[in-house]
Amino acid sequence: MNLHPQLQADCHLLGHYDICTVLLHKNKTIPWFILVPEMDQIDLLDLEEETRTCVLQECQRISKYLKQTRNFPKVNFASLGNVVPQLHIHVIGRHPQDACWPAPVWGNLKETLSYEPREVESIREELIQNYGMKM
Repeated sequence: MNLHPQLQADCHLLGHYDICTVLLHKNKTIPWFILVPEMDQIDLLDLEEETRTCVLQECQRISKYLKQTRNFPKVNFASLGNVVPQLHIHVIGRHPQDACWPAPVWGNLKETLSYEPREVESIREELIQNYGMKM
């Protein structure tokens, strides 16, 4: 699958589910996952019902990871596509003490912190072992 250049520049590749490629935004200020369905449609709501259901289930796995493993009380979920036209879904862990609460993350993250390679690998392993992701 070809990822949009902006997604390639902004994200770490973590792995795959049956339909989606799983990315982690490079800015670790907020845990921000991006799932990219491996298909040509550009809007989530244009997917066939069965496919859309599978994509949402894959997003739900990341949401469960954020809530159960990382203890985030709130998960933001969005599919915008205004800047990056390739279909992709944001799944973002949020809490009242985060860097831009209660505002959306887009345009409001003032700080940029980078993940260490071992941190990315640890997240990857947790998702593989406990949330069904594959390499």
